[in-house]
Amino acid sequence: QVQLVESGGGSVQAGGSLRLSCARTGITVSTYCMAWFRQAPGKEREGVANIDTKGTATYKDPVKGRFTISQDNAKNTLYLQMNSLKPDDTGIYYCAASKPYYLCTYDIAESNFDSWGQGTQVTVSS
Repeated sequence: QVQLVESGGGSVQAGGSLRLSCARTGITVSTYCMAWFRQAPGKEREGVANIDTKGTATYKDPVKGRFTISQDNAKNTLYLQMNSLKPDDTGIYYCAASKPYYLCTYDIAESNFDSWGQGTQVTVSS
């Protein structure tokens, strides 16, 4: 069973940075996709970025150039480096692991991910 545990959220002022981490266990297949999602207050959860097992990353437009997704396979950890944060980035951030053998695509859709962390709160004040 895949388990994901996020950490690193917090409160920052606009323009600041945070790095989220997601410790993962239980992934037994060699091909999968990892992603970060977020859910702002009163809004639906949305995909932010994903990364495949070769390290190829995809970003949604609102975070391009500001966020960087990466992973350390030796530590079984996924990261999201968030720079130049804006109040619109406020929300609960979730890491997710895809169904086995799923290949990452630009369409970071919830339906393709079946393992989720508990979420970590990110608050950006103006």
